[in-house]
Amino acid sequence: MQVSRKLEQHIAVFGESGSGKTVLLSSFYGATQEPHYLQKSLFNVVADDIGQGSRLQRNYLGMRDAAKVPDTTRFAATSYSFSVKLRDDSDNNAAKNRPFDAVRLVWHDYPGEWFEQNVSGSEEAQRRIDTFKSLLGSDVAFLMVDGQRLMDNEGEEERYLKSLFSNFRNALLTLKDDLLDDGKPLVEFPRIWIIALSKADLFPEMNVYKFRDLLIGKVCDEIDELRKALAGLIEGSSALSVGEDFVLLSSAKFDPGKISVTERIGIELILPIATVLPFERHVRWMHAKELPGKVAENLLRGAGTLAVALVGRNSKVPGRVGRMLKSLDPRLVDEAARLAGDQLKKMNSDAQSKHEQMQAVLTGFKIELGKGERDQILLRSLR
Repeated sequence: MQVSRKLEQHIAVFGESGSGKTVLLSSFYGATQEPHYLQKSLFNVVADDIGQGSRLQRNYLGMRDAAKVPDTTRFAATSYSFSVKLRDDSDNNAAKNRPFDAVRLVWHDYPGEWFEQNVSGSEEAQRRIDTFKSLLGSDVAFLMVDGQRLMDNEGEEERYLKSLFSNFRNALLTLKDDLLDDGKPLVEFPRIWIIALSKADLFPEMNVYKFRDLLIGKVCDEIDELRKALAGLIEGSSALSVGEDFVLLSSAKFDPGKISVTERIGIELILPIATVLPFERHVRWMHAKELPGKVAENLLRGAGTLAVALVGRNSKVPGRVGRMLKSLDPRLVDEAARLAGDQLKKMNSDAQSKHEQMQAVLTGFKIELGKGERDQILLRSLR
């Protein structure tokens, strides 16, 4: 979590070729450019690279208007950066007192082919290593379970699932020596690995609990081996969540000759998951004393800043905003992480009425996470 005038959050998306990563990204960005979204939202999502934004928008429009699925990318290791900017930002005094002005989401797309086949030579092998290193600063990682392949193996789902998790584990073990500097475990590394069912529209009766139970029933051991492989890469492995968080995702509803981009599942949770969920989890781990010194310093960097933006006050941290950003008030951080229920709804409502837009956006993200759980689309770890 890096702090400047933009709070920067990173997510990494892992999945085999054809699992729907490109469609997911196109659906996420394209929907934020629709007129009805722009009219009701408190913020705009802007692609930092105009060319990337145009290509994602083209993909989305191809689905919406021509039922055309985006071409599958092969061996394309690409990072996409989006800025979440407040729409109504006319209050200069409010802007001066905010700890940051926008949230930047960096989305890392890891090529699925590198799970399924060997690299073709030393140059590609080095590119695979460099690509993985580039996403080590991610706050959250999604591991995609391809809904189509799951359906193709109906009744024998373990055949596909065992292959998926074993291939991913083996790929990590192959990279281990190149990722570790002199064998030293990594401090900076994705700590929250969410298992996501892509193309969830194929399973209208599926909720996130059924998805979790399917995985535990079929590949509990393989998920545990993956967890051990990831733990072997990092310092402070108790601060690691693998196979504890689950989400259902569908970029659209796909029918013959028609793609309904408005019938989506879980896409609206991506920004809240990337922005708020890591903050809540890291604070919980801090209280459980599961964060070694260097790990705590890395994970909680910027926690005070996000807490101030969520709660909307400085809570006895003296001085101007510049000094505030360097301070970490444990009481304020804890209050922000625990916000829920009626208190959260009231804080969100008050922020909107007072035009405290950043607080309204962030408390709205927390509300979305709770709604995702009530709708049985998201399941968060209790640890």
